[in-house]
Amino acid sequence: SQGYVNGGGGNQMIAYCFADVQGFSKMGSYTGNGSTDGTFVYTGFKPAFVMAKYTSGGGEDWKMMDSKRNPSNVTNKILAANTNVAEATSSYLDLLSNGFKIRSTTGSLNNSGGSYIYMAFAENPFTSSTGTPVTAR
Repeated sequence: SQGYVNGGGGNQMIAYCFADVQGFSKMGSYTGNGSTDGTFVYTGFKPAFVMAKYTSGGGEDWKMMDSKRNPSNVTNKILAANTNVAEATSSYLDLLSNGFKIRSTTGSLNNSGGSYIYMAFAENPFTSSTGTPVTAR
C-alpha cells in the first residue's frame, strides 16, 4: 500500500519541489565514507545553506547547516528540520568556495557507503531568481 505517498485514506499531502539553478542552487546525492576526511560535494558555488538526509535506512533526521550561524569553518552548529530538538554542536562540515566537505563520522551525514541526498543554496548567487547571470557593478 502506498497510502503514505499518494494520499490514500484521506491523508492531506504537500510537496516541496526544488530544481538546480546554476550558481544559485544545487540538489543531488553523495556517498559517505565514514571518515573525518569525508566526501567532498561539488556545487559550483560557496553554499550558505546545506540540508542533507541519509537515505540508506531510517531513523536519521534532516540535517541543516548554514554560514550565518557559522561564519567560519568547521561548521559545527546543526538543526534537524523534522524535529523540535535544540541546536546541536559538533564538527559537521566545511563550507568551501565551490561546495562542501563532510567532517563528521555521524550516520546522519557520513556512514561508510551510505547514500545521502542534499540541497544547497549559494551565499553569493551567480544568477538571478530567473537564472539570468548577475552582472558586476
